[in-house]
Amino acid sequence: MNEAVFSKISMAVLLTGLIVWMGLIVWDLAKKSKAGRFGTFMMFTIMGAGVLGFVIKTVLVEIIQI
Repeated sequence: MNEAVFSKISMAVLLTGLIVWMGLIVWDLAKKSKAGRFGTFMMFTIMGAGVLGFVIKTVLVEIIQI
């Protein structure tokens, strides 16, 4: 396994772990602040928009490189 393959695999695994970790933090924050259903939904929607932006950027970079 060369460095490029290792970095690609580790980027996918660690980035997924980071997203899950951020989700747990948002869940805990919503629970502690008693945000309710709508507040919790909005917190996850905003976090999801950030994740979606990262995914779209990654896809566009791959498309442009082809």
